[in-house]
Amino acid sequence: MTEQPIRPAATVIIARAAAPQYEILMLRRTNAAVFAGGMYVFPGGKIDVADADPELINYFSPLGAPQRRQQKALGEAWQSCWVAGIRETFEESGILLAYTQDGALADTRDMELDQARAEIHDGSLTLKALCAREQLTLAIDQIHYFNRWVTPAGRPRRFDTRFFITAAPLKQLHRHDGAETTESLWISPAEALERNSNDDFGMMTVTIKQLETLNQYQSLKSLLRMASTQTDFPYYAPSIPVSQPPSS
Repeated sequence: MTEQPIRPAATVIIARAAAPQYEILMLRRTNAAVFAGGMYVFPGGKIDVADADPELINYFSPLGAPQRRQQKALGEAWQSCWVAGIRETFEESGILLAYTQDGALADTRDMELDQARAEIHDGSLTLKALCAREQLTLAIDQIHYFNRWVTPAGRPRRFDTRFFITAAPLKQLHRHDGAETTESLWISPAEALERNSNDDFGMMTVTIKQLETLNQYQSLKSLLRMASTQTDFPYYAPSIPVSQPPSS
């Protein structure tokens, strides 16, 4: 059996203030998907060659002290990871992590971006071209590298995924794409884990593990404080246990 290639990917955990615990945006993948069909996931996807376009740096917000630490941890692929996270989040959820010309986070309620979202998804429009046309700056300074997970061998698709954390822009509405994702909702880590334990909220192991960590924080403020101050960026490469034949 030929081993599956490992594709680089980026995922963004988007959180918003709520009570009694902050909430995270989660999307349900279509049942027809080869990877994680029917599962609830965070917005994200594989990194494309165009995400490394050096001219994209002209559309980056200045990196703050947290991002400079995170940049070092991400290594040479740092730009591709951040850009892919922003692009995939826009494609899958409609949330655009970018600043407008006045320095405020984009208010997409007043922007006609449905066509641009579809064109970025099918590759006929690049994120760089969208930024140039709409005079946008990618909000790198709002997005924090969290950790890295590699899909175990033996799965139908394997990814080397960098996970990021950010706060939801206040003046944007999310909307799943209706193709790759068929449902979207805001849910607290505690509720997602409880529903999963009751077989009412299917999630991959990596998503469950992430939520178990995030469940240690009760407020958006404490979550973002953790994300912006961490200096250790865990790397997980779990393996699937191999069944052993019974001893005679």
